[in-house]
Amino acid sequence: MDADDASPMKGIVLKVLSVVVFVCMSTCIKAAGDDIPTGQITFYRSAFAMVPILGFLACRGALRDAFRTADITGHLVRGFVGILAMSCGFYGLVHLPLPEAIAIGYAMPLLAVAFAAIFLGEIVRLYRWSAVFVGLAGVFIITWPRLTLFNEGGFGSAEAMGAVAVLLSAALGATAMVLVRKLVQKERTHTIVLYFSLSAAVFSLATLPFGWSELSWQAFVLLTIAGFCGGVGQILLTESYRHADMSTIAPFEYTSIVLGIVIGYFLFGDVPTATMLAGTAIVVGAGIFIIYREHRLGLERKGARKHVTPQG
Repeated sequence: MDADDASPMKGIVLKVLSVVVFVCMSTCIKAAGDDIPTGQITFYRSAFAMVPILGFLACRGALRDAFRTADITGHLVRGFVGILAMSCGFYGLVHLPLPEAIAIGYAMPLLAVAFAAIFLGEIVRLYRWSAVFVGLAGVFIITWPRLTLFNEGGFGSAEAMGAVAVLLSAALGATAMVLVRKLVQKERTHTIVLYFSLSAAVFSLATLPFGWSELSWQAFVLLTIAGFCGGVGQILLTESYRHADMSTIAPFEYTSIVLGIVIGYFLFGDVPTATMLAGTAIVVGAGIFIIYREHRLGLERKGARKHVTPQG
């Protein structure tokens, strides 16, 4: 982030807007129905996301430059992992209450901390490891009532499978975040965003031979809007990081649970349980603590660099 672009309030506003748009995307997908194959949902989400993304890049004169890449393999791998994460997340979304699916998804940044330590060798000390384990305990509290349905409803219980799918989505999403951290070392942000949507659309289109549903016009409109919202949300999110540090805007991600509870109640009749609220509070608390620690460590590293004696 350039100093000239720094505007924390603008970054926060853009972040909150991205959260609102992404929740609208999830709402449209859930409203479209639970009988649409996840591969088909993912295609609409990815393909129609290209419309605002390409338009945005064209307006900024960066469209031609965005297609230039030095690591097409890295983009394809990130796209494949991302599409698996998206598919699992959408399956869970249509089989679970909206706020519950959102809350379980908060496991992703927790797992990303652990995966960065394991696969990238990033140093994670006791405080953040403790926050990760506490946060995952909160996720377990949220999912436990659903997982017990394996005993009552059998392995095919839709809600139990939905909870497992969102957990798997979080793990795959964390893996994708690790892959993105590698890509950003040599690739531009808009190139990563563009190639993800493009590769995700192609990979999800490959599920067509396995059977797609014949969509009603309502479902078609909802999935189209969901895809458009996905692209707009990605643009808003990316732009938010141009105006404020990640540690400043990241906590506002948790506003999605408030929106999820309100929308879930009024549109789908989802009433959050005490267990779900308690687990969510633990997960959110752990996530905010990790963000705080990242911020403090960043300040310490910046301070240490200022006091290093230049070597002549």
